[in-house]
Amino acid sequence: MIVGTRWALAVLMAIAIAAPAVTLRAQVGKSQGAVDASTAPEQDLAKMPHMTPAIAKALVGVRPFKSITELNTFLIGQGLTQQQAMDFYQKAFVHINLNTATKDEILLVPGAGTRMVREFAEYRPWKSWAQFDKEIGKYVGKQETDRLKRYVVIE
Repeated sequence: MIVGTRWALAVLMAIAIAAPAVTLRAQVGKSQGAVDASTAPEQDLAKMPHMTPAIAKALVGVRPFKSITELNTFLIGQGLTQQQAMDFYQKAFVHINLNTATKDEILLVPGAGTRMVREFAEYRPWKSWAQFDKEIGKYVGKQETDRLKRYVVIE
């Protein structure tokens, strides 16, 4: 019995080592622009709008952030105004899932107001960027849909 167990463990370990890396199923929007605040290096964060070395260090110490609202709460707690946090989101953000994002999360996307809250929810489930371009593009055009993609994922 021990030989069988060892053999099974050896086979499982060989499969785990030989298996290719798991690919993420989420479709991520255009990454150019806003970096992930949960992974960006501290020194890069410190150079962003309204960041100080102390805030950047504290941010790195409490991440990863589960949502943009969690990051927002942190930044406001560090003394930033809501406008200063929004300026920061132009450069660093925690991507939101178009299929599950709350009103509060959508409103933290730079330039997304109550209309986008309605539109993002209306067209759920989101399945592709082509769908996003078609449905949201009716209201704001390609340049704006490309900009919005910096902040969202489709999962």
